[in-house]
Amino acid sequence: MDKLYYNRPYVKNFEGEVLDCVQGKDGFFQVLLDRTAFYPEGGGQPADMGSLGEAAVLDVREKPEGIVHITDKPLKAGSQVTGAIDWERRFCHMQNHSGEHLLSGIVHKHYGLDNVGFHMGKDEVTVDFNGPLTLEQIEAAEMEVNELIWRDIPVLESYPSKEELSNIDYRSKKELTGQVRLIEFPGGDVCACCGTHVMSSGEIGILKVTGMIHYKGGVRVTMVCGRMAFEDYHKKQKAVSGISVLLSAKPDGVLEAVDRLKEEGFKKEGRISQLSKELLERKAADYPQMDEPLLVFDRDLSPVQLRQFCTMLYEGKKGSVVLACSGDERAFQYALGSSQKDMRALSKALNGRLNGRGGGSALMAQGTFQAFEEEIKKAFLEEL
Repeated sequence: MDKLYYNRPYVKNFEGEVLDCVQGKDGFFQVLLDRTAFYPEGGGQPADMGSLGEAAVLDVREKPEGIVHITDKPLKAGSQVTGAIDWERRFCHMQNHSGEHLLSGIVHKHYGLDNVGFHMGKDEVTVDFNGPLTLEQIEAAEMEVNELIWRDIPVLESYPSKEELSNIDYRSKKELTGQVRLIEFPGGDVCACCGTHVMSSGEIGILKVTGMIHYKGGVRVTMVCGRMAFEDYHKKQKAVSGISVLLSAKPDGVLEAVDRLKEEGFKKEGRISQLSKELLERKAADYPQMDEPLLVFDRDLSPVQLRQFCTMLYEGKKGSVVLACSGDERAFQYALGSSQKDMRALSKALNGRLNGRGGGSALMAQGTFQAFEEEIKKAFLEEL
């Protein structure tokens, strides 16, 4: 099979002969051609999409018999067909794959780390390195990569002999056999690769690192190049502009504005929490001390407030066992507390009768009941 995506990677349309077409178990068709410009999935780069005649190409896979095109319609064996690549998608893959080579090459050159994982997604590319990197190191590598992009260095492809290969310092994720294809960015990287690439680095446009996390003893770097980088910048710029309007702040001042808003929020939450506690204390004070079970229903209490209220009641000796509930209809949060009895067994019994869930310690249990108020009252009194 003539693999046009290697010797003519910028071909968008081509003519080919259908050698075979069979329907797979999934209902789609597997088409084999005598030549193709469709790149099959491999090495972290997704397969091309597009069309073969009237049939849509949904996936492309490399198999022992050749490059197999997965289509939504059958094609007649022996017929001539026109293939059309989804070029915008393919070129985006070429930009990002080439950018990944440069980033991996520069990181390897300066920090001795290897690229051990590469995935090209719809909105971002991830690269896994087998060791730690600091933010300053990845930013320095990013800057050097972009300097090489803006110098518009050529991208060289070669197929060295076994003897020549032994004298070349190149990157490879695994041991290779047979003919090796090398992709070189002079001054940036030399790597064994089966993917598609741009002709010169300037076509990458720009590489932007968008994130880095610790991953499997190393780091996972997230990056975007070219069109993907432009779309990412456009989306984020739109978000920043919207936030700046909402906060009445300049776009370059939104971080400080959000920090102030966050600090104000913490203060308000603290004040609300204090007022809530004072309100619950006042409510608890209204109940007389007694050595009998106490059941209390209240509205709009959060689980934390419910626990606080229950604790105030049983520690204030307002009841030997206190069940505080908050909710309506048949959905109630509950807190069950006592300093005299073990709440674990009582909580389990009530859950069984009231379609409940939850548990806790000897002093306090908390959960939910799916039952009416009268059903809760009856079960509580009967279990005690």
